[in-house]
Amino acid sequence: MENLIIGDRDIELVFIDGKELNPKESQKVYNHSPDGFNWGYGGSGPAQLALAIMLEFTDKQTALKLYQRFKWDIISILPQTNFSLKIDIKKWIKERR
Repeated sequence: MENLIIGDRDIELVFIDGKELNPKESQKVYNHSPDGFNWGYGGSGPAQLALAIMLEFTDKQTALKLYQRFKWDIISILPQTNFSLKIDIKKWIKERR
């Protein structure tokens, strides 16, 4: 099943299937970016976003193993503007476990 991830640069928010993704929970696990999410390059904001997405779809241990790869495979290559991405996140995780 594909998930829809939307990043809105203007309001600096990310949504997964219409639900706002909050950086606070992922920051409790590893605080890469106190300023929250970012995308379109390989820095700390994209790492925070990748970790938050992984935590939404898997357990903490698996998320910590995979989020940097997700950052480089998916988050870092997004445009640095608003984006809309359809991806089967559970399938992506399963293929990399």
